Amino acid sequence: MSDTDPSNYVRTRSQDGRGDVRWPAAPEPLAVPVYDNHAHLEIEDGDEPLTLDVQLERAVDVGVIGVVQAGGDIESSRWSAWAAASHPRVLAAVAIHPNEAPAYEEAGRLDEAIAVIDELAAQPRVRAIGETGLDFFRTEKDGFAAQFRSFEAHIDLAKKHGLAMQIHDRDAHDAVLDTLDRVGAPDRTVFHCFSGDDAMARIAAERGYYLSFAGNVTFKNAQNLRDALAVTPLERILVETDAPFLTPIPHRGRPNAPYLVPVTVRFMAAELGVDLDAFCVQLAANTVAVYGSFEG
Repeated sequence: MSDTDPSNYVRTRSQDGRGDVRWPAAPEPLAVPVYDNHAHLEIEDGDEPLTLDVQLERAVDVGVIGVVQAGGDIESSRWSAWAAASHPRVLAAVAIHPNEAPAYEEAGRLDEAIAVIDELAAQPRVRAIGETGLDFFRTEKDGFAAQFRSFEAHIDLAKKHGLAMQIHDRDAHDAVLDTLDRVGAPDRTVFHCFSGDDAMARIAAERGYYLSFAGNVTFKNAQNLRDALAVTPLERILVETDAPFLTPIPHRGRPNAPYLVPVTVRFMAAELGVDLDAFCVQLAANTVAVYGSFEG
């Protein structure tokens, strides 16, 4: 991929051993529109790959009027910035994913990669640094130092550019919270695909962080996420797909996309016992509070 034409970049998710990879039917549209706060639309998936335009059209048809497209390395971050610059319904987050940071470090390119993120972050429709953070599940201990160095550099970039930050946190809850305390969190900090419990949710909300819930909040084995949702103030809740991953029940295992956000939103509203339309109003307001207007 050339530096000047990121639109050519694409990744393909493996279909091996996944069973049914057909796109689920569209859910009933939401009466009050919302946004998908985190997706990876550069990844092709399903029995029929969907273009970015088709993804956005399907989303709008069910009341999902904007998507925050997240990067995780140099190439996907450039694509995310291009998508946001090219489509009024897309805003971008750019970063080096914590699981990618050790490889960049080993190749002697981590500083170069962070410099690319710094450059992309100056673009007007790049509204977040993300996803960044710590992952002690997929990275071995010898890669932790690179993750910490990268995370702290990304925190600095979010502050430098006045952007929100989307955190990837897997099996690293205490270390993430401690790092934010030690370094100082950006004004708008989001735990993307929140994976903690109710105790962590209380701590995060008390510190002014946002918790973004994905389709896995619907999974039977995810009571910890439902407990966390229950104690999170409504003004700190966001919703996302993490597409093409984490497809909500009843479509778990099939491809995910922004047009399936209504499935998760309806589940969350029911869990919280709140009016669906009022909940959507709050979710939309929270998104704009974090990332700014999609029209700007």
